Parts: sequence; structure tokens; C-alpha cells
Amino acid sequence: MNDQQNLFPPPIVEAIQRDTVAAGFPMASEPQTGSLLRTLAATKPGGTFLELGTGTGLSTAWILDGMDQHARLTTMDNDETVLTIARCHLGHDPRIAFHLADGAAFLASLHGQTFDFIFADTWPGKYNHLDEALALVKPGGFYIIDDMLPQTNWPAGHAAKAADLIATLEQRADLTITKLSWASGWIVAAKK
Repeated sequence: MNDQQNLFPPPIVEAIQRDTVAAGFPMASEPQTGSLLRTLAATKPGGTFLELGTGTGLSTAWILDGMDQHARLTTMDNDETVLTIARCHLGHDPRIAFHLADGAAFLASLHGQTFDFIFADTWPGKYNHLDEALALVKPGGFYIIDDMLPQTNWPAGHAAKAADLIATLEQRADLTITKLSWASGWIVAAKK
């Protein structure tokens, strides 16, 4: 079995990837990440989805590809340049709402709402404001993070932050987690 073959990316991914490279955006998600996001999204028909850290929309495209027509995705980023690329390629899809916002303020604005699926791919909701993000996950819902294995673009001291985050998630009684030393390093958590 080769987990990098026959991933069948959504057709729009190629164009988003071209614009991502042209923009010099170095933090785009890889195809394996997209494939798993699509599979997990398919388990939540009619679900509510939240993506923290849209980037150029690569992961967003895979999530949308797994969603059914009744599901809805809210996605945010604080970088207008990369969000513009995502909107250009995905903005025609009525299932998605884009937000240009500070992550912490955006999480605070969602207080009282809940989601079936949260992909936290930025600092707010992952390395800070974790409790606020986890409070938004419905029972039975997923909280998903990647980039938990050492990355070449990690700043000095980030490995300790990643280890602390893993330990925090391992100790939470309200989550069942699976750690995957695969792709960029994943944690998939289900809310009890």
C-alpha cells in the first residue's frame, strides 16, 4: 500500500497550488492531509464545519470535497493575501463562509455555537485559545490538528510548544484522541 498514490484530489487543487507557489506561501497543506480531511468530513452529513487558518484554501478544497450539499463550512484567516486566493477559487461554493479576522477575536465571536468538525491549522484554537476552540466542538464531533511532527519552518522553541500541546490533549477527560505519526503529524480528537 502506498498512501501517496491515488489520492484523487479535487480538480481545483491544482490551480490553488499554482497560486500558492506564485504567492510564496510556504505553509500549504499536503495531499495526505487533504485526503484525511475529506474522509473525516464525509462522516458528518449535513454537518457544521470550522477551519481555523484558511491559508490559500488547499485544505479547504479537500474539506468541501468531503462535505455533502447540506453541510456548511466557516473558515477564517488573518492574512488577506492568502484568503484572497482561497476566495478566488472557492468563493462560488454556497456552502462556505470566509472571514478575515484575528483568530482570538473570531473564536470569541463564536461563543455559544457548536461544530461537528474543527480543523485548527493556526495558532488561535491550537497553541492558544485551545479551551475556547474545544468548547465549540459538539459531542461526537472532531477536533483535528496537523503539523505535530517537526517541521523545517518551526521557529526555535516550537518543539516544546508542540510537546506541551500533545500532553494537554492527552490529559483531557472530554476527548478521545488518536495521534498519527503520518504526513505532517496528526491528532484527531473526538469530543465525548
